[in-house]
Amino acid sequence: MSEEILMNITPMESRVAVVENGVLQEVYIERPQKRGLVGNIYKGKVVRVLPGMQAAFVDIGLERAAFIHASEIGRKGEATEELPINQLVHDGQSLVVQVTKDPLGTKGARLTTHISIPARYLVLMPDSNHVGISLRIEQPEERDRLKALVENALAGLGEGTEAGFILRTAAEGVGEPEVVADIRYLQRLWKTISETIKSGKAPANVYEDLPLHLRTLRDLAEPDIEKIRIDSRETFQKVEKFVDKLLPEVKGRVEYYPGERPIFDLYSVEDEIQKALGRKVQLKSGGYLIIDQTEAMTTIDVNTGGFVGHRNLEETIFKTNLEAATAIARQLRLRNLGGIIILDFIDMDDPEHQRQVLRTLEKAMERDHAKTNITGVSELGLVEMTRKRTRESLENVLCESCPTCEGRGTLKTADTVCYEVFREILREARAYDSESYLVRASQSVVDRLLDEESGNVADLEEFINRPIKFQVEPMYSQEQFDVVLL
Repeated sequence: MSEEILMNITPMESRVAVVENGVLQEVYIERPQKRGLVGNIYKGKVVRVLPGMQAAFVDIGLERAAFIHASEIGRKGEATEELPINQLVHDGQSLVVQVTKDPLGTKGARLTTHISIPARYLVLMPDSNHVGISLRIEQPEERDRLKALVENALAGLGEGTEAGFILRTAAEGVGEPEVVADIRYLQRLWKTISETIKSGKAPANVYEDLPLHLRTLRDLAEPDIEKIRIDSRETFQKVEKFVDKLLPEVKGRVEYYPGERPIFDLYSVEDEIQKALGRKVQLKSGGYLIIDQTEAMTTIDVNTGGFVGHRNLEETIFKTNLEAATAIARQLRLRNLGGIIILDFIDMDDPEHQRQVLRTLEKAMERDHAKTNITGVSELGLVEMTRKRTRESLENVLCESCPTCEGRGTLKTADTVCYEVFREILREARAYDSESYLVRASQSVVDRLLDEESGNVADLEEFINRPIKFQVEPMYSQEQFDVVLL
């Protein structure tokens, strides 16, 4: 597996692409005026407690109040999810919180009081004294070695080491110097944050997570990354300093890209981003996926399309579903789709085929950095899964709802609008006395009124005993029209 990270940095926008074997797998976009909030720590103020929902709204200085559930409010030694929310917080109370989910759509940010601050190999948990290890580190001997390494390092450092730590996946194989360096860095950082919390007045931002290019290095620069290419000399110099200080093992793999050809054109990244905004994804076999995002969930439908197979229908279905499983895993990462996801594979009668398709999907999702959970095939032949959603999807970052169709994806036909015009004229004729009527509408609607519907227009004029005139409004959408009394 060949893996590279490409960074396209401009003053207006930072973009990061993760490319595996020459194929784009993930893309991250950050704009200065709309930076992600996940990982930021705030001193907030409780503005409304909701006992019926076991939750509260907290003002952290954003346009919309953020949301916190009782289970996310920490009290040492107590299971807070079993306590009523009004025993945990009250209106006007100051609360130190961390953002776990960006505001998505109409929903405010999601919060927790369980603070966690990541470094390269460790995550600091200020309100804990536990040493945990990433589940992705599977070897029992390595888990034991790493746990002993952290416990010995904490014992050697002495005072001020009461916090808990979690060893990240990147810690696999590291030695004592790297662990101690991370612990010291995190302790210094938490001391600075604590002092800001004490002196700050709510609502206030007391800690911001790293910008995209440094966050990418911290979280994604794993041993199997061959190259990290950056097309901005200024950013490259900042990255070099960051790498010297915190990620020395990455140093030889970071390089400045001075080429005249845009860095994202190296692997057709721009084209792939455009394709990722489409509803239809073509498969090599001739089959295709249809991906629909809604506020509640994402649905992905698999179709055979032009693939007819070589032997029989069952073989055709099985091969299409296998290819679709791999393609779905890539699309989930590329589009950053999260929450509940429903996969409608083509119905398979053979249980072994079902098992192999599910296994292919699980295998393809192993490289995903987001936490996923995949169920078996339901009675309706659907596969239900969840993918942890912390940031907005690619579509929500780059697009907005169409103002013409208001996000429906369809428009009323010119026929339908014509009949709405007729009903509105009748309504106006009954309510008001006027000499004539002027219909202002789009070109397509006026054309239809003057052509196919001209007979109905004449009948209507005779019925109301008033003339009807028409005027094209070039700026009107097909659904827009006005009936003006003259």
